[in-house]
Amino acid sequence: MPATKELNTVVNTHTSPSSPRVLMLGWEFPPVINGGLGVACHDLCIALSKMANVTMIIPKSNPDFVVKNLNLIGLNTIDAKTLRNIGYTESYKKVKQVHYINTNLNPYYNSNNSPALDLHSQYLKKVQIGNETAEVFHIEDLYGGDVIEKVTVFGKLAAKLALSLDFDIIHAHDWMTMIAGMEIKAATGKPLAVHIHSLEVDRGGPNSKGWVYQMEKRGMETADVLMPVSNFTGHVIHDHYQIPWSKIHTIHNGIRPVVPFRSEKLFKEKMVLFVGRLTRQKGPEYFVEIAEKVLQTDQNVRFVMAGTGEYFNPLLERAAQRGIAHRFHLTGFLNLDKVRTLLSMADVYVMPSVSEPFGLSAVEAVQFGIPAVISKQSGVAEVLKGSLKFDYWDVDRAAGYILRLLHDDVLMDKVKEDAYKDLENISWDHAATKVIEGYRKFSLIPEEEIV
Repeated sequence: MPATKELNTVVNTHTSPSSPRVLMLGWEFPPVINGGLGVACHDLCIALSKMANVTMIIPKSNPDFVVKNLNLIGLNTIDAKTLRNIGYTESYKKVKQVHYINTNLNPYYNSNNSPALDLHSQYLKKVQIGNETAEVFHIEDLYGGDVIEKVTVFGKLAAKLALSLDFDIIHAHDWMTMIAGMEIKAATGKPLAVHIHSLEVDRGGPNSKGWVYQMEKRGMETADVLMPVSNFTGHVIHDHYQIPWSKIHTIHNGIRPVVPFRSEKLFKEKMVLFVGRLTRQKGPEYFVEIAEKVLQTDQNVRFVMAGTGEYFNPLLERAAQRGIAHRFHLTGFLNLDKVRTLLSMADVYVMPSVSEPFGLSAVEAVQFGIPAVISKQSGVAEVLKGSLKFDYWDVDRAAGYILRLLHDDVLMDKVKEDAYKDLENISWDHAATKVIEGYRKFSLIPEEEIV
């Protein structure tokens, strides 16, 4: 892979030299990881590159994967000699962070079992810049093993690399890139925007105050503007992290257009679908209760859960205990093609999330013409105004909505039609425009740089 200077010769044919120069910091990016965060970062970057010159630094990339109009740099592709030749002034002494701890931690599961730390007492672990440093990203799983070590190394290497790049603004995504964002801001004085896709208190509840929570809080305090994916998440930031509303600028997610299709089910019953991680945040136990309520009235319904997580076995046991196992199915993990096949067969989509920053799965269901019954405790409820909404704990209301949809064709058509109209305002181009507006609103880039 070419060294950094060669990587910087990528030309964005959609922008001018006066366009804002954005240094994006991401943790995952297709095709290395095709998860929700990676897809969101990819699609936002593509849309934003029409209005700005975007360079994206990620831990791991595929050297053969080229994105038009995007300067994509994976740290796994940069040799140690290049890193050593780049000037670097360590600024952790200016910005005290967190004490480094050796722990296994998944960025999108809660960290209740990790210790709370004094942010003001220690510096981050020193990381040796040498032949072995970038080797931490020559791995199969960015989310496996000691994630905090990976996040720490990414922060130091990205900051070192950033000093050789030209940019006007730093744009970080979630806590895994906050160390890098804060370090680059301290070293360069450039403004920092932090895009919030998910939060520790969403995953672990309001009492989750461990390492990740503290990193999120410090990163948000340091940022010049926060860009949560919903007003719902903005409230979480304000209420649980004590960040003033004056720093918050909501950017609702977009969606990739798809061509919907329908498939025949292998059974005669109606099908109600849930797609997502089987964790506390997604409210899967409420889906079981909703299923039980519906089946007490109508046995001609099957409930399908697509996803995996720590609730998988407890959900199986709960379904058996409630006597609904014959109408309740857990598929485990499914790839995108198989999820879309399920969507093509579903009659109703249910999202009972306890705390959902956005909820792209509900938008995907609407794209397939499926009426969505979604919790009010979700960001997507703000943009899918035509969908039916309930408080996640109100399983009676959710069950009532499902039964009415399954037996009232007029209501079914009305909900589908209204929700489908909402899709007109859900796009990554719209999200990118809102990002640029946020840069301008908070004076992160000069007015004349907006094109």
